[in-house]
Amino acid sequence: MNLFETISIAFVSLSINRLRAMLTTLGIIIGVGAVIALVSLGRGVEAYVAGQFQALGSNVLFVFSSPPAGGTRTTIQPLTTREGAALANPAIAPSIRQVAMEMQVFGTVIAAGERTRVAVSGVTPNFQEVRNWVLREGDFLSQSDLDSAARVAVLGTTIVDRLFGDKELNPVGAEIRINDRVFTIIGILEERANGFFGDENDVVFVPLTTAQTRLDSARTKDGGYRVDVFHVQAVSERQMDSATQEIEAYLTDAHKIQFQGEQDFSVINQADLLDSLGRITGVLTVFLGLIASVSLLVGGIGIMNIMLVSVTERTREIGLRKALGARGQDILLQFLVESLTLSIIGGLIGVGLGWVGTLIGSALVPDLPLGISADAIILATVVSSLVGIFFGLYPASRAARMRPIDALRFE
Repeated sequence: MNLFETISIAFVSLSINRLRAMLTTLGIIIGVGAVIALVSLGRGVEAYVAGQFQALGSNVLFVFSSPPAGGTRTTIQPLTTREGAALANPAIAPSIRQVAMEMQVFGTVIAAGERTRVAVSGVTPNFQEVRNWVLREGDFLSQSDLDSAARVAVLGTTIVDRLFGDKELNPVGAEIRINDRVFTIIGILEERANGFFGDENDVVFVPLTTAQTRLDSARTKDGGYRVDVFHVQAVSERQMDSATQEIEAYLTDAHKIQFQGEQDFSVINQADLLDSLGRITGVLTVFLGLIASVSLLVGGIGIMNIMLVSVTERTREIGLRKALGARGQDILLQFLVESLTLSIIGGLIGVGLGWVGTLIGSALVPDLPLGISADAIILATVVSSLVGIFFGLYPASRAARMRPIDALRFE
């Protein structure tokens, strides 16, 4: 009996019991569909997180005050504008391109009879470039605004919506009150998608000097003013580590730190943070894939079960075929082909189900980049085929080992 004839017999046998064959493939269909959909979800989350960090700006380091790790020092010396200016000096830190400074003051913003509580950020003019902010209307803060501690503000669309009832409105030139002080709106920021760090449009930017002198008293011992965060842009991605070392060396000396563990500041490398989150989301993707693979195991057991039933039902047929000259390997191949066909058909339908799942996910969460990759399809197809072979091998070998005389006498 040639291979083509064996395959034909297997397909005829499956077509006779179409409903049973379809129900048997359900486990494989659900398993493959779940694997593809969940792996796509995991990769979508990875891409989403990476996109959120790229939106923060390129080659960016974040420097902020933090409690010392050791017990020999308990005080925290704040970051200051003088330290920020020093780090921006190429003679001190040649790996740093520029330093944008930020200080936050919680305040009540009032306009058009509406009010909202928000963290008002005092920033330097280069904050827009370092953090990739795009203006929709008007202008961003200028150096003259910084020098004169001007009472001007740039708003995000969420704040515009809260105060004026329509985020598409252009209120440039209108006046608002921040902590009972009158400010003029000079710019509206382009809307950003809600990100990993929450609503990025819920922002109010004022000149750093205005926040330090008009909204708060932030004078420090060195004659400068307190700053909450340095947003440090390195010259290039390859010089991120050098920039980190230069920051740590300068602040260690400026804060008179003598022993390791006394550092009252932290430097976060955007690339390292992204890499750490990438590893976490990668593990999440693998974990989701393993959970979905349980369905494939259940589907494989279902195939084994139905193939054992099929062998029992067709015992006399097996005996008759062997009596007419069919070899054991012909019987083995027939049942293996049946098992493999069930798993491959289930795998292909599962791929389609997973694709539909990603389309639905993309429609429900437009900001999440979902899509089926070629390697996921190949993996799902190969795994479903291996499931068919593995779980079909025992029933097929059992049929192949039958003695013709015993099979013919089976009732």
